[in-house]
Amino acid sequence: MKEKQLLIIEDEKPIAEILSYGFKKEGFTVRTAHTGADGLEAAKNIRPDIVLLDWMLPDLSGVDVCRMLTERFNIPIVMLTARSSIDDKLYGLETGADDYITKPFDLREVIARVKTILRRYEKVESTVENPDSPLIQMENLVISEKEWTVTQDGVRKELTPKEFELLHYFAKHPRQVFTRSQLLDHIWGYDFEGDTRTVDIHMQRLRKKLNLGNVLITIFGVGYKYEPQ
Repeated sequence: MKEKQLLIIEDEKPIAEILSYGFKKEGFTVRTAHTGADGLEAAKNIRPDIVLLDWMLPDLSGVDVCRMLTERFNIPIVMLTARSSIDDKLYGLETGADDYITKPFDLREVIARVKTILRRYEKVESTVENPDSPLIQMENLVISEKEWTVTQDGVRKELTPKEFELLHYFAKHPRQVFTRSQLLDHIWGYDFEGDTRTVDIHMQRLRKKLNLGNVLITIFGVGYKYEPQ
């Protein structure tokens, strides 16, 4: 894996230092911020490949920072927090986080999870950078595999990476029913430790953003499918 830029947004300096030390040993370039505002500014300046984001920050909520990052950039985000309830995890994922790690954590696990997410992003990017990749028409959407963009009636729509992957996957498999577990495997990967409700949250956001509630259909008790009109 080529050298990657990691941004750590963590107000507890000892934790930030441990994370920074571990990732530097793994060949990452590391930038650290201790407030949400500084983290947002750093993200704008360095455009990191991935962000480790603490939930509890002194100025802004990590959840708010996560939401602002996903609105502005296509950057994978891993939330770090002492909150361990499933509702908290789902709330963090709902704001756009790709993964969620509770404190206290094993540094080796954090590094492994980050590398897994980056491999998945590289796989998607290698697909969309294929110059022969076509444009995909889906209702009033145009999905560009080459540029990894979505336009709706000619207007560019901002999607998180996971939202784009879900939309692209359904567009490539019309009328095929997928269970939530299958979507977790295909989009998040076999080693993702999140709940299947993660899929529901992302589907809700996707349908709301693109007004696709009539074609991205819930198959009750099973999962979802794309039913072209």
